[in-house]
Parts: sequence; structure tokens; C-alpha cells
Amino acid sequence: MSFYFKHPQCRLKRLWGQEIAAAYMRGLIDMDNQRSSYQGTTSPLARFIDGKQRRQTKPVSKARIRVIDLETAGNGANDVCEIGWQDVVQKDRGQWVVTEDRGSLLVNPGRPISPDTMAIHHILDEQVEAAPYWKEIASTVLRPVGEIHALAAHRAAFEQRYCTPRLTGGLPWICTWKCALRVWPELPRFSNQMLRYQRRPAGLVHEIGLPAHRAMPDAYVTAHHLRDLLNAASLEKLLAWSAEPGLLPRVPAGSDRGKSWDRLGTETLHEYLRDRDVDVRFSARTELERRGELETSAGKEPEQKTLL
Repeated sequence: MSFYFKHPQCRLKRLWGQEIAAAYMRGLIDMDNQRSSYQGTTSPLARFIDGKQRRQTKPVSKARIRVIDLETAGNGANDVCEIGWQDVVQKDRGQWVVTEDRGSLLVNPGRPISPDTMAIHHILDEQVEAAPYWKEIASTVLRPVGEIHALAAHRAAFEQRYCTPRLTGGLPWICTWKCALRVWPELPRFSNQMLRYQRRPAGLVHEIGLPAHRAMPDAYVTAHHLRDLLNAASLEKLLAWSAEPGLLPRVPAGSDRGKSWDRLGTETLHEYLRDRDVDVRFSARTELERRGELETSAGKEPEQKTLL
């Protein structure tokens, strides 16, 4: 189990897998409400957990959004093997900022990690075998002490498969991929890492955002996209865009690949209304509605829901 935290002198990553696992098994750590019975000891783990608890008991009055990133062992409903988070808060004057509140936890997926996914995140079975299970710790991250106004992720439908309403308390989600399509349509690509290097967000510490495809670094990078999106548009707009399919700026595949929708004829756009991809259908429909060649209420795509 790994924790990322801010040291007075520098940022460090400390691994206390055996100590945390042993404490958890002895009942010294309550992962459901993040309390510890280490009080009065000198263990560095105790100082970290008890200090974290004291910080979290302070009242939170600022608007706060928690960015989530998951690494998984496969495609099963409980196959999470790591969760990372990074908070973004709104300052008094309305500006959104990335905070120092970030971290990650390894999770026991209850099954061997597939080689396909291991090749992406490089998390090994032996690293998670003593970690708690997903349902035991998910709510401690998804519903922490202090008010959370929304959760966010890049291509959030993936995280929503595992972060069900029962675990999140029904919090709304922001999809930074869908919102990036709206705010920066001129960019050629919209993956989390491509946005990172195309945009070079201010304040993003390169080393904290590495390695890629690990939960905390990926959440940290996504949080910088979210901050800039929130400062460019309202929270309400981002939530509304995230509830709809993605509005693609260009045709993604086929003979018209790379063309903006306004360059296509009406007949071609109607053909795309029958495409298998919901984002393609939505984008074609939006262009036809813009031209006044389609009733806005006729056959409108339903609001995007979670995959479960």
C-alpha cells in the first residue's frame, strides 16, 4: 500500500505495505472511517495516519472536487488494484487551484492481475496481496471527511464502472475528456497525457506526474486539466457536458476522418446518425441542429449514464 504526501522539505513516496497490512489485520486501523489506535506511539505510520485524521477533521467550506484515477487487474466489477486521488478547490475569489491533498492506495483485487493490465501499470500480485479489498476502502477515498461537490476523471465512464453510486453517495461526475472537447476543440488529440504535453499546464510538477499509468500521478495530471477547465467554464457547464455524449470536433474515422462536421453535407451527416458510436451520432446530430435541419427534440440522444 503506498501513500504520497508532502514532507516539509520535499515530496516523498513512502511504502509501508507490511506495516499497514499488519496494523489493518490487527484492527489498529479502521479503513472505513480512517481512524487509528496508534495514538501515543512513535511509529512513523502512526504519525502519518493520526496527522491525516486531524487534518481531515477540520471543517471544509471551500468548493472541492476530487479527481479519481483507477488501475485495475481486469474487467471485473471489483478488479481495482490501485486508486489515486487529487483535490481541486475553489479559492475565495472564484479561481480553482490544485491542492496538496493527493494520495494513492493499493487494493487487493481478489484475483491475479492479468498480464495485459500488468504491462500497463506494472503493479505486481505480491504488491497487493496484503492490501484491503475494494469495497473495504473505496468509500474512504470517494467520500472523505469534508464536503465533496463532485468527482472527476478523464474518460470518467471507466471509473464509474467501479465507483458505483452506493460507494460515492450519488455524487455527480465530471469527465475531463468530454469537457476538453468543448473548451479546446482545436487540439489534435485529447488523451490525458497528450493534453499534458500539448497544453503544458502551469504549475504541473513533472516528477509528481510520473510514472504515467499509475493512479496518483495520472490523477495529478488530470487535476490540472480540470482546474483549467473550471477556470474557463462554470462547474455547472462541466457537469452538463459530462452528462451528454462527447461532442467530437472532427470525424474520428473513415473516409471523412479529420474533417470538421461543418464541412460535411447533410446527407453524410444523416448517415452518421446511424453510426454505432454514440459520440459520433451526437456530434452529427448537433451539427444538423445547428443548421436547423433537424428538430432538436426528435430522436435526441439520451443523457449519458454510468456503464453499470
